[in-house]
Formats: sequence, structure tokens, C-alpha cells
Amino acid sequence: MSLLTRLSGACALVLAVLAPGAALAEPSMIYLVRHGEKALEGKDPELTPQGRQRAQNIATMLGKAGIAHIFSTPTNRTQQTAQPLAQHSGLPVQLYDPKTPQALVAKVKTLNGAVLVVGHSNTLSELVRLFGGQPGSDIADNEFDRLYQLIPGAGGAITTVLFTSLPATGAAP
Repeated sequence: MSLLTRLSGACALVLAVLAPGAALAEPSMIYLVRHGEKALEGKDPELTPQGRQRAQNIATMLGKAGIAHIFSTPTNRTQQTAQPLAQHSGLPVQLYDPKTPQALVAKVKTLNGAVLVVGHSNTLSELVRLFGGQPGSDIADNEFDRLYQLIPGAGGAITTVLFTSLPATGAAP
């Protein structure tokens, strides 16, 4: 193969990668939320009525956000928090292992569209950091109303928006 043939092939590859519409995958928005209020007993507790209402409110709030992917840990409470939005949007809830947050972050960074991640009080701050966001203070054990919105920007910059009044009763704003 001649040098000219190899160079023209390399140039074609570079142009294909740089062409409009051939951009690398990147989520448009990442939302992270802790599961709703849980029952106090049991090894894998389910949501309380208040937690189920909060899950419905999350679905209402994010129902028009263009969510394309939903991730949850395998616990009952996180899956039950994700389920109303999954049903509303017709999307499956994809499970992730909270013990390997780097694997989730790597996977999400290959996706297009908005993403919802449902996690736990002891894992969400680390996930926000791994995505490049600013988690703020630790999440208290009795705190269920925090919703992070991570907005990817140019050069990998992340803008973090924190909502801390996600209602557990009545309709979402």
C-alpha cells in the first residue's frame, strides 16, 4: 500500500470523526436522586406511601425532561423510585452495582440523551463527583428531597444544579 493511499485513508477517517453529526456520544443531562422514603424494617425495604408519592412526583417532574436512560441499584426502594418514570416513558430500568460507581459513570458517558440515576444517601455524592459535579454537603439519612441536575458543557465542564425541595406529598411543581 502506497504512502499516498495510507494518508488519504487517514484523512478520510479524521474527516469522518470531525464531521457534524459524527460527534461522540455524550449525555445531554444527568439527573441523580436518592430513593424515596423507605420502610424502617427489613433487609431490602420497600418504599413507604410517602416514598411512593415522591417517586410519582419525580416522574412528573422529569416526565418532559427527555429522559432516555434510567439506572437504579438492585434494591427494592431504588427500583420502586425509578419505576413510575420508567412506566411513563416506556423505558427499562437498567441496574448498576453501587460498589462500582466508576463502571456506571463510564457507561453513562457513552450514552446520548438525558439520564436518570437513582441511588442511595451514601453513594450519590461520590457519583456526582465522578461525573465532575459538586455534590455539596453529605446527604443525611432522613433526607430524601435532593435532586442533582448535572449539565455537561464544553471541554468536559459540568454545571451542578441542586434542587432540595422535591415534594413527597401532592403533585410536583
